[in-house]
Amino acid sequence: MILDTNLYVAHKVMKSTIERKLSQLNPLHIEVVDFSDGCGLKFDVKVVSQEFEGKSLVQRHRIVHKQLEEEMKSIHALTLKTLTPSQWSANST
Repeated sequence: MILDTNLYVAHKVMKSTIERKLSQLNPLHIEVVDFSDGCGLKFDVKVVSQEFEGKSLVQRHRIVHKQLEEEMKSIHALTLKTLTPSQWSANST
């Protein structure tokens, strides 16, 4: 039970760290979902930021990876959806 509790805490800490670090991109929206299923740290991340305007998908992902450089050493899988505000508006209607 202690192992389960420690794992739960580690996942919560990593989730909040990801949110905190990506908040430096001044996002209009950020969503971090932990889908680890007990095997490694796996996260689904959606970020909407003006910082992505005029950037290719690869450039956007590099921006996110740079923000999470230290955390990426521990993360097993990271799924990214990086949108500009206009893309987000178009997708939400």
